[in-house]
Amino acid sequence: MQVTEKHYTDFQHGIRENLHQFSQQLIQVFLVGLTIGMMRTVVPALAESEFGVAKGSFMMLTAFVVAFGFVKGTLNFVAGRMAERIGRKKVLLLGWLAAIPIPFMVLYAPSWGWIVAATVLLGVNQGLCWSMTQTAKMDITRADERGFTMGMNEFSGYVGVALAGIITGYLAIGLGPRMGLFVFGAVVIALAIVLVLLLVRETHDWARAESARHASGNSIGPRARLPQNISDTPTTAEVFALMSWTDKRMAAFSQAGLVEKFVDALIWVFYPVFLYQQGLGLGAIGWVVGIYGFVWGGSQFVTGRLSDHIGRLKPIIWGMWICGGGVALMLVGSGVIWWSISAAVTGFGMALLYPNLSAAVADISHPNWRSSAIGIYRFWRDLGYGIGALGFGVAAHLTGAVSSGFWFVAIAMFLSGAVVMIWGEETHPRLNPRGEKV
Repeated sequence: MQVTEKHYTDFQHGIRENLHQFSQQLIQVFLVGLTIGMMRTVVPALAESEFGVAKGSFMMLTAFVVAFGFVKGTLNFVAGRMAERIGRKKVLLLGWLAAIPIPFMVLYAPSWGWIVAATVLLGVNQGLCWSMTQTAKMDITRADERGFTMGMNEFSGYVGVALAGIITGYLAIGLGPRMGLFVFGAVVIALAIVLVLLLVRETHDWARAESARHASGNSIGPRARLPQNISDTPTTAEVFALMSWTDKRMAAFSQAGLVEKFVDALIWVFYPVFLYQQGLGLGAIGWVVGIYGFVWGGSQFVTGRLSDHIGRLKPIIWGMWICGGGVALMLVGSGVIWWSISAAVTGFGMALLYPNLSAAVADISHPNWRSSAIGIYRFWRDLGYGIGALGFGVAAHLTGAVSSGFWFVAIAMFLSGAVVMIWGEETHPRLNPRGEKV
């Protein structure tokens, strides 16, 4: 349906006004988090004993995350444009259908190559599904709720990641690594598909209604500092250029998104290996890595709402530096308590920066091309999995030590935060409304 000026008032924006669909999207991103989380404790820790990766083969070990990052990044880009053509719900469903083979591939994998292939499908699932949960929430909520909305979205998703890491660690002990992952993955994916078909509603019309309000001059509240060197209906190439280099603000946020994924890739690949080398069992590894996820997810209740009051820029910069500091802390002490505290510091830094980067991009994107802007930001962000894994994999390979990968990531985070401080600006419409010059 094409939303016109005559009936854009039929679509009310706000969390309270759309609580049912908001809740459904939170459930979806929680299930998306469970799906990626099931691959984050057992698989890296047992890569050598269960899947045949030779000891010290850092580049082989990172291969599955490199594949995931490049595939997920590309699918984020594709998802944004697809959603503007066929709708959010169809893209979400396609993402879940792509995930169906993953549990079977893990169960029957004869070699590490099958795990890499399963992770490619995981990248398709995550790129399509997680992108749509963000886009759908941006469709139905108000500008002054974006920080809280993104915080809730990422809270739900990364609590799912953390829980899955812990649950699958214990399932691997009880049922065996392969069967435990199979049972968990099959249940999660089947439930997600059923909920999409029965309860999730298409939200594209809310975005059209917002666009109609802009066109009619009936937007409510302060006006955002939207880029002026792009049309209201730009081509894919125009939005890509805007997000990547022609708008310094967008470029700063995109590079920060890319670099912060170095941290998540490190935690996915090297944290379990590092902790396993220190003598921790799968259950304990699941808890240390899980603390990172719980703090990241839980803190976003506060950090997302915080940015609706103090702005996006400061939490992003602080978050980049705190997160990098948490990574470095892992190496300067020992013991479960120390590693848990370090993981918590890292998670809190991620909570400060993560939802607010997406909120900042949404702040200064026109509703006509917001889905594309978010998709391209997420393209650069999740490309960070691949680039980061290659970077710290090479660092570890050249030195023969996992610790080199940690230092590589910590330094990258400090430098990236400095770029945001220099190129970025406050994007919250109330705190930095549109003036004569943008």
